[in-house]
Amino acid sequence: MGDVHGFLKHGRELPARRAVPVRIKDWQEVYTDFNPKSVQTQASRCMDCGIPFCNNGCPLGNLIPDWNDLVYRDHWREAIERLHATNNFPEFTGRLCPAPCEAACVLGINEDPVTIKQVEVEIVDRAWAEGWITPVLSKQHTGHKVAIVGSGPAGLAAAQQLTRAGHDVVVFERTDRVGGLLRYGIPEFKMEKRHLDRRLAQMTAEGTVFQTGINVGKDITASELTKQFKAVVLAGGATKWRDLAAPGRELQGIHQAMEYLPLANRVQEGDLIDHPFSAAGKHVIIIGGGDTGADCLGTAHRHGAASIHQFEIMARPPDERADSTPWPTWPLMYRASSAHEEGGTQVYAINTVEFSGSNGKLEALRTVDVEQSFSRGRMSFTPIEGTEREFQADLVLLAMGFVGPETEGLLEGLGVELTPQGTVARDAGWMSSVAGVFVAGDMGRGQSLIVWAIAEGRACAAAVDKYLTGDTLLPHPLPPTAQQLR
Repeated sequence: MGDVHGFLKHGRELPARRAVPVRIKDWQEVYTDFNPKSVQTQASRCMDCGIPFCNNGCPLGNLIPDWNDLVYRDHWREAIERLHATNNFPEFTGRLCPAPCEAACVLGINEDPVTIKQVEVEIVDRAWAEGWITPVLSKQHTGHKVAIVGSGPAGLAAAQQLTRAGHDVVVFERTDRVGGLLRYGIPEFKMEKRHLDRRLAQMTAEGTVFQTGINVGKDITASELTKQFKAVVLAGGATKWRDLAAPGRELQGIHQAMEYLPLANRVQEGDLIDHPFSAAGKHVIIIGGGDTGADCLGTAHRHGAASIHQFEIMARPPDERADSTPWPTWPLMYRASSAHEEGGTQVYAINTVEFSGSNGKLEALRTVDVEQSFSRGRMSFTPIEGTEREFQADLVLLAMGFVGPETEGLLEGLGVELTPQGTVARDAGWMSSVAGVFVAGDMGRGQSLIVWAIAEGRACAAAVDKYLTGDTLLPHPLPPTAQQLR
């Protein structure tokens, strides 16, 4: 690094968030602009370690010390080239990734880690503003046709890599717009869709073809797909949501998070005037304490909910890294998103036992506090006697994660093998049990992070390119772990 004492002279700093009373009145991103000089100062905190654990902490293997040094030296154009060498979409990860790289930062052993994620997004945003990001056109044309099923981050990464390798790539998306959960699952205040649209414009100019409104397996059968394309990449995600089979589940007013969030985004797209079951003026309960629950929380704030409680069955994590998750592993610790800063009440170690209401409409839910325990490696929750409570509720949003990919239609039609976890089985070359059919992202990995989806899309693309041509020049990170193989 140009300033070897940067980490000693400067503390960690992030851009300010817009004032809560202002930002909950709109859907724009919550952060204010960050002065470029401040970005360079933050980049100077990178110690250029002999062994940069941040590289290993990032599933993409981002060359983090390299572009930190380039930013510090004011070489922004070289920085975006280094960043794009490992990450197709840093504007997505820079906004949405929880930053396992920062958890692995050596400085983070005893100080606040480097603001890696913020430097990343500042590099790519500046590159777009300066016009440095343009279509990358292939110099060859192989004539091989490849189908990508699903247009989330894994599918988009695979598509861009394979298009640049000279293949004819068609991306199929069953909704009316491209982007998967990036489009309809991520609220506008976390990532404005203009970032997605300009990247899609680049990909279209490069030659990737997008076909929307096509449910592969229904509108196009599995056999038709494999006949038309030399290779197929399954990147449809793990979209089968986890439900809560409690008495009263049938009452009106209980919805899945992925029923609620897409409609909020459709309002922002101009498809709807109002949300069909807006949280405006309602007492809202969000069941699930993860990122999806936080997305529901921020959306409900912007709708104008009367009150919001967010339930989590697990106990509240400690404020600092737990001893059970030492550096450089991902730390178990309490994290608050911008949505939590905006209001609402978080309730931990609580379980919903029953929904109640009248005339078919939800009015309340009953809960009990629970104690977590482990037996033979299995986690369980024991109700604590005398802790029963009742909460008023007009709207309940279930944000309890996903249990795997949908198997009806395409997967059944292809006849691919599944793992015991319900994901699509694959070998070390990313291929399913059906020759020429590959798997990337949550469909094979299970519910995971956006950074893993992009990494798997890139690696899978290299495997497909090698399958089609006998060799590949595309970068190919590590294969799936043993747990993710058939």
